[in-house]
Amino acid sequence: MTNARDLWEAAPVQRTGLDERAAMTTSLCSTLPALVAALALAAGCAQVGIGVTNVADIKRSPASYEGKEVVIKGTVREVTKLPIVELKSYVLADSSGEMTVTTKAAAPAKGEKVIVRGDVASAAIVGGHSFGLHVGERERSSSF
Repeated sequence: MTNARDLWEAAPVQRTGLDERAAMTTSLCSTLPALVAALALAAGCAQVGIGVTNVADIKRSPASYEGKEVVIKGTVREVTKLPIVELKSYVLADSSGEMTVTTKAAAPAKGEKVIVRGDVASAAIVGGHSFGLHVGERERSSSF
């Protein structure tokens, strides 16, 4: 005579749907805290200078940074607002030099310390020399 356990073990594996969902839920629950911690760590890296590019490095080799995203941090030295166009610019100074940053958002105040994520761009690069070198701001944080 066959008992219920033998039938259960011999039956086609139809019961895996619940097992797979439980495994996925367990996997997600164990992975989610690590993912949140990694994102928080990545966001905090710029705060302590990890992943931050020196202005001098960009100016030294503008062609290698052209079109690339960078993170720079420093103190706002001067702000330029043109009333006719929506684009504003400011000069950001770090310990290695100064870089013009363009933004469509409200410009930061002079003397404010900021971290900027943006794309390096030039009006022209001729013979390795950049004209109109700037960072187009994508994101800015005042927490330094």
